[in-house]
Amino acid sequence: MNITDSSTAFGKAKKIVIKVGSSLVTNEGRGLDRNAIADWCRQMTELVRGDVQGIPREVIMVSSGAIAEGMKRLGWTTRPHEIHALQAAAAVGQMGLAQMYETELSALGLASAQVLLTHADLADRERYLNARSTLSTLLEHKVIPVINENDTVVTDEIKFGDNDTLGALVANLVEADVLVILTDQKGLYSEDPRKSAHAHFIHEGEAGDPALEAMAGGAGSSLGKGGMITKIIAAKRAAGSGASTVIAWGREPDVLVRLFRGEAIGTLLNAVTPKQQAKKQWMADHLQLRGSIVVDAGAVDKIRQEGKSLLSIGMTQVKGEFARGDVIAICDHLGNEFARGLSNYSSTEARLLCGKPSQEFENLLGYSAEPEMIHRDNLVLIGR
Repeated sequence: MNITDSSTAFGKAKKIVIKVGSSLVTNEGRGLDRNAIADWCRQMTELVRGDVQGIPREVIMVSSGAIAEGMKRLGWTTRPHEIHALQAAAAVGQMGLAQMYETELSALGLASAQVLLTHADLADRERYLNARSTLSTLLEHKVIPVINENDTVVTDEIKFGDNDTLGALVANLVEADVLVILTDQKGLYSEDPRKSAHAHFIHEGEAGDPALEAMAGGAGSSLGKGGMITKIIAAKRAAGSGASTVIAWGREPDVLVRLFRGEAIGTLLNAVTPKQQAKKQWMADHLQLRGSIVVDAGAVDKIRQEGKSLLSIGMTQVKGEFARGDVIAICDHLGNEFARGLSNYSSTEARLLCGKPSQEFENLLGYSAEPEMIHRDNLVLIGR
């Protein structure tokens, strides 16, 4: 078994986004491939339960296939170009796609959830945070979210989008350690191996390397909208939040289990910036913050010394005007910023929550979202 330092570190990843393409899911358009889906579900179950390396993982599946399955059910042999026809195919096919994942995972004792997203959901701050909170809650309960683009209501996403991009956006959304793109090719070649005898396999590279984009060819399947170029760009996007990407053949025996044992399979595209450093850099790049929270000495110690979340009970003052999801400063009683993070509540709500325990949130606001003002995963210390 060929193991590199990079793939060994890959084997320690705990939060994983897996993307599978239409040609794999539907066996090149012949209908949903129950055996293939069942096998991926088995492997995901092993990852979630900690059967691989003794590490329980959080797993999200981004699955194409709704339009292709809808085409099969409607008796269409050629992918239509009309938006309304694509939407109709997606509506028909999504029923079967979600049902098959649910059936196979349920048989293995795991729950699943269907989540339909559009790129607009991830571009809007409120919808982005809502999607992240939903996915985080599902993962905490060991539910495997099965995500697809909401092709029944979007237009440009069907025309120009692809689930490689969606997979990368989801990896950014949940701050995944790894993005696995399962495709109908072994990985990335220097040239199209179907056209050139001189093509050589790329075992490992750096996500974002311009040379990789030059190597990538066009779409390899008549069913999907992607191709190797979209996978290279997805890896670059995922690397922005510190996630490395593997592009591998989806029918490789035990591909997921072997990957997370540390075996080198497919093409590994490493993120240059480590996950936590990427987040810290992103927050540090906010030169103009919309507001700040002043906290008491106890909260300073818990955040700085113990790495805890910022709770409202330790807040003494709210300054400025900010919305949920904005990056805000956390200051001690002298006004010195020592941390910053993503606020779970607006400044108006935060003023009501100052000094109050989370049990009172619903009475104070009429609802309760997250129990923390800023979760420790979305908080970085300044000056360290």
